[in-house]
Amino acid sequence: MKRLIIILIGFVFYSCEDEVSIDLKEAPSALVVDAWINDKAEPQVISLTATQGYFNSEEPRGIAGATVEVTDSKGNVFEFRDNLNGKYTWDPTNVAEKIETVGTSYQLRIELNGKVYTASSTLHRVPTIDSLKFTFKEEQNVFQPEGYYGEFVATDFRGQGDTYWIKAYKNGIFLNNPFDLNIAYDAGFNAGGNIDGFVFIQPIQDAVTPLNDDLDAIEPYIIGDSLYVEIHSITNEAFYFLQEVQIQTQRDGGFDEIFAEPLENVSTNIVDQTPDLNNKVIGFFNVSSVSGRGRKLLE
Repeated sequence: MKRLIIILIGFVFYSCEDEVSIDLKEAPSALVVDAWINDKAEPQVISLTATQGYFNSEEPRGIAGATVEVTDSKGNVFEFRDNLNGKYTWDPTNVAEKIETVGTSYQLRIELNGKVYTASSTLHRVPTIDSLKFTFKEEQNVFQPEGYYGEFVATDFRGQGDTYWIKAYKNGIFLNNPFDLNIAYDAGFNAGGNIDGFVFIQPIQDAVTPLNDDLDAIEPYIIGDSLYVEIHSITNEAFYFLQEVQIQTQRDGGFDEIFAEPLENVSTNIVDQTPDLNNKVIGFFNVSSVSGRGRKLLE
């Protein structure tokens, strides 16, 4: 009987080695709007691209020829220049119009191929970063090796409902792996945490230390490394959008995928003013206040 079981197990593993070719139907291309702008005194960029096949690993195709502008509730108009590569830029230097007043609402308008797309966002408050710290830690396990671990210290405003995107840069390079996405609702992970008006919880502070390229272990800082952290205020709608992005992108693969949520497009606040079943639009528009602080790890 034992021998029969061994033979059956061997057959199962052998059969798993067969290659399976899946013929996926090509879905219609959709417009992707990447419109995350802020109050920093640097050129602001809105990107328009087209979706592509699941197995296509090329850079998404930029879409030129659109008219892109943002207006605010005070009547200011921010015209984004078409760079003919899918990137549309507005430079805040040497112009009277600024993105600066908390509570101001902003409206995005895109005209492309006779169609109009719109979205809205409000500029919310952002706390300052009190300090950045490096702490030397002994090896805990293979996933937490010995080295210097970074963290930031900042305090959420009193009053529930503030949401943030915390971005970290190591040696000037933005940490943009899926597992580096770091968002907060007040000082915690979500609205149900009821952590309002406190210092951000430790896991959020610690998330500015990156993972290695294989995304399976923390990569500590070394002497000479620099850390720069920004807090971006985001709308509650943007927070839930990024939560959906986390679900869709933070996947370990392998056996865990059996229990993971199915892949699907995340929500969007981009509205097609002339809806057409053959023309889809995805993406998001958000206007942020930003605070930042940097530090270099010295001996």
